[in-house]
Amino acid sequence: MTVVAWMLAVLIAAGLCYAAWRARAQWLERKRVAEERMASFVAQTRPVTPSAAPAPPPPAPDSQALAQQRLLLDAAAKAGEAGEVVLSIQLYAKLLSRYPQTLFAAQARAAVAEHKKKLAKA
Repeated sequence: MTVVAWMLAVLIAAGLCYAAWRARAQWLERKRVAEERMASFVAQTRPVTPSAAPAPPPPAPDSQALAQQRLLLDAAAKAGEAGEVVLSIQLYAKLLSRYPQTLFAAQARAAVAEHKKKLAKA
């Protein structure tokens, strides 16, 4: 009879522990849902901050500047063809320093790299 009483006491204690564990799990779930709901509410009531204005497109180069760039590029190319590699590199450098965002920047940089290889071989 005492064994049955002890088994009954252990079962009651286990049942109480399980009930406490389930109650805590449900409380944590309700708390998480309430926090999500509050965060959603705060996000809806917070005024929308204006995002940074998109950068304006770069202005189109005027025809005089474009002609000047083209002249520098052609002069540098002709100097390179004439064997004046150092002068050609200087003209390309002048083009890139005056007009760093020029349409001819990639072409000028490639030509400078090619001329530097020629100088290294010589």
